[in-house]
Amino acid sequence: MNRTGTQRIETERLILRRFTAEDAEDMYSNWASDPEVTRFLTWPAHSSVDITRAVLKNWMERYRDGGYFNWAIVWKKTGSIIGSISVVKLLEETEAADIGYCIGRVFWGQGIMPEALRAVIRYLFETVSLNRIAACHDVRNPKSGRVMGKAGMIQEGILRRSGRNNQGICDEAWHAIIREDWEKAQKKG
Repeated sequence: MNRTGTQRIETERLILRRFTAEDAEDMYSNWASDPEVTRFLTWPAHSSVDITRAVLKNWMERYRDGGYFNWAIVWKKTGSIIGSISVVKLLEETEAADIGYCIGRVFWGQGIMPEALRAVIRYLFETVSLNRIAACHDVRNPKSGRVMGKAGMIQEGILRRSGRNNQGICDEAWHAIIREDWEKAQKKG
């Protein structure tokens, strides 16, 4: 595994980059303060931009660690950050990562998150040299599972009552892609 940390990634419509202190207002207003966005997440909606600033401060300090991967999703059309995508758990022993993401409600249903997830998967396989990338969602949030499927991940199973989010204890649907399958898909085009 290569400890490259969070590096800039560009797609057709997005720039994925490290968060900065200047992102607080966009993050707060575009998604972090929206209880509908955080409904199935593990952290509550931010009640003030000061909470967002404190979160960003913590994230920025962690960028020094080459095993920390957390991207701001920038919408090229406006230059605003509209969401985030990160490695929420890195398992160095098995060269695997669990991914988490969220995006402002205004941007739901436009294919943005699958685009970001595909880019992060590529980065983690090609640059970091991981073997497996996984993500999960509350079974009551199937749209998140569709994002995973559009990014090439397959559902591996449901772990009953294995997670906790803002809705309480929940069943989690786990999806993953392994390097071998990803490489085969790349060759097919």
